[in-house]
Amino acid sequence: MRHLLLHALICTLLGTAATPLRAGAWLQPPGRGFASTTTRLSWAQDQPVQNWPRAEMRYDTFYLEYGASRRLTFGTDLGRAISGGGKAVAFVRFPLLGTGPLRVAGELGLGQIEGVRALRPGLSVGFGLEQSWLNADLLAEIREAKGTDYKLDLTLGLRLPRKARLILQIQSGAQQGDEAFARLAPSLVLPLRRRLQIEIGANQGLTGDNSSGFFMGLWSEF
Repeated sequence: MRHLLLHALICTLLGTAATPLRAGAWLQPPGRGFASTTTRLSWAQDQPVQNWPRAEMRYDTFYLEYGASRRLTFGTDLGRAISGGGKAVAFVRFPLLGTGPLRVAGELGLGQIEGVRALRPGLSVGFGLEQSWLNADLLAEIREAKGTDYKLDLTLGLRLPRKARLILQIQSGAQQGDEAFARLAPSLVLPLRRRLQIEIGANQGLTGDNSSGFFMGLWSEF
């Protein structure tokens, strides 16, 4: 995890790009990119707050995307899959509708999930306004001989004064053979330096998920 954090910090020395930072339906401009590293802690909802030193679960994520051309963004997604197992996926994103406030992008990822080869196609739909944006990301994780899991994230982003951002997200998904889940995950993104931002947020299971937790991450553009 330390080398991933160092990677994200190094990226802050290289420049800045456009918003929203986590692109979704918006591709990165050519020669520009975004990196983030996040630590998440969670507990069962029936555990009291005073038990916070003994988190039931901790996992770390690293996300990177880079604009290779006007029509291609490449990226890497490391962390936890829908099933809860580890994932390491490289992907390419391409525009299906790339002009105006409405954006649609396709994605194709390849990698490993829980040590098994996986194919991850996806579709992102976004709508951008001057001070806000809406985005929907749909992904299918097709694991070799283990079936297909699905994930849908709905995001509302609001630009606040002093370059802060408020993000309201509903994360949902369904692992093959299990009940579908949904959780609420709001966060606040604050600038630390010109090229470095911190994200602080919490998550609360709504259905099919009995966990609560919080997360903290670093965002960087380069």
